[in-house]
Amino acid sequence: MITPAIEAGQLTVSYGGRRVLDHVSFAIPPGSFVAVLGGNGAGKTSLFRTILGLNTPEQGHVLVEGQRFGKGRMPVGYMPQMRRMVAGQLSGWHMVAAALRGRVWGVPWYSAAERAEVNAALNAVDAWELAARPVMSLSGGERQRLLLAQALLDHPRILLLDEPLASLDPARMRETTRRIHDLARERGLTVLFSTHDINPLMGFMDHVLYLAHGKALLGNVDEVMTTPALTALYGAPVEVVRADGRLFVVADGGADTLHCCDCAEHTR
Repeated sequence: MITPAIEAGQLTVSYGGRRVLDHVSFAIPPGSFVAVLGGNGAGKTSLFRTILGLNTPEQGHVLVEGQRFGKGRMPVGYMPQMRRMVAGQLSGWHMVAAALRGRVWGVPWYSAAERAEVNAALNAVDAWELAARPVMSLSGGERQRLLLAQALLDHPRILLLDEPLASLDPARMRETTRRIHDLARERGLTVLFSTHDINPLMGFMDHVLYLAHGKALLGNVDEVMTTPALTALYGAPVEVVRADGRLFVVADGGADTLHCCDCAEHTR
């Protein structure tokens, strides 16, 4: 029997006094590329923080490669949401290096092996040209590439990417997704890829993990993105509509579009 890369069992987590995950259970196969979908407040970031040991579940458990981990060393690389610029005077190289093995900002010296690891991470995401530039001079997309390079330090087997497509235009979204997908396949990584827009991931995903109202549904696109499946998940009438090559998830009566995606390149 193959051990799941990530396994949640009756996982219950609250944030800000509100239960965002309510007895959720699922198992992510190793080597999978998974889109984690859901609206604001659905629990995507809370799930990632729980996997990392930064949130303590009220009930249940989450296992990483069959083991319980707390804070500290684990085979997981994390790319957080980019909310604000920190230490913008640093070069791109030093921004990445600052995350090496939990170091803090401003560590002045790195060994040859550590420098080689930072260089390899930058090259892996095609960001070597950003190494000498001040972070404050970079675009949002360029900073995202540095955050992805940080997540690759210490040779993780699992990547948790929280909104890695934020601040990118549609063409860059597709390009970034392809880069991450190709890197994951080359290294045999499991990827959980949080996003509000499934469109750039079409054709790359193995599975969708859809979070809503404290519940979770895991399956391939054609299993999850259906009217019956999402109606059951939301606990209210939801309609999945395909129009002009796009897929829309609409609340009862069409008053609120919950989610949309372009399905033209769906090949799985």
